[in-house]
Amino acid sequence: MKGPIDIRKALRSFTFAGVGIFNLFRYENNARIHLIACLAVVAAGVGFQISATEWMILVIQIALVWAAEAFNTALEKLADLVSPGYHPVIKVVKDTAAAGVLILAISAVIVGAIIFFPKLLVLL
Repeated sequence: MKGPIDIRKALRSFTFAGVGIFNLFRYENNARIHLIACLAVVAAGVGFQISATEWMILVIQIALVWAAEAFNTALEKLADLVSPGYHPVIKVVKDTAAAGVLILAISAVIVGAIIFFPKLLVLL
């Protein structure tokens, strides 16, 4: 059994992950689109004073979409390294990974609609 947790190693891992998050939003257009959507949802949540439970659900949805986008990006970069040219199997891999992000994004929109539509209807 190893000794206690190596704090320096853990901090270094967090630093690498932070760089990954920074690069995701710096270089990936879809991640920036999700960021704009997130800011709009957070503003709506603050404006409508949603409940703690609604916040938790939205935070989970946002995190899932961003995580899926990160995995999709990593998979695409790896696929491009392995097969720089066109390959039909790599196309299927990339399309399927993108489908995963889209499925989660649609789920997030549905959850947002369930939370916000009743609040919008009250305003009408």
